Amino acid sequence: MQVYVILFNAGTDNEGIYSMRIGDRDVILMFRLEDDANRFALMLEAQDFPPATVEAFDPQEIQEFCEEAGYEAEIVDEGMLALPPEATVEDMEWSPEGKTTSEFADTNLDDIRRRLEGLL
Repeated sequence: MQVYVILFNAGTDNEGIYSMRIGDRDVILMFRLEDDANRFALMLEAQDFPPATVEAFDPQEIQEFCEEAGYEAEIVDEGMLALPPEATVEDMEWSPEGKTTSEFADTNLDDIRRRLEGLL
């Protein structure tokens, strides 16, 4: 079984994975259906996010990445209507241009990137 996640700048040195803040948790969405992930990515673009890529992964790989990076993973099952939040964070830990905006991102970005690349 595979799940689909949303990546920005896939395959580059500035690759980032989409996460949502739910309460005090950072959550990476794992879609069961590629079509649902593509629909969600298009909705993000409509909210002025950069173009995204949907990539297939083994769910265990995403779970391991989340555990190491301090994120949580949630499955978006077939038939669930996932919508991006109306409000987005002003300062992301990742930027399309490759410039980070937080101390966390500056100190841990290379480590997280290596882990994410290991998933591929």
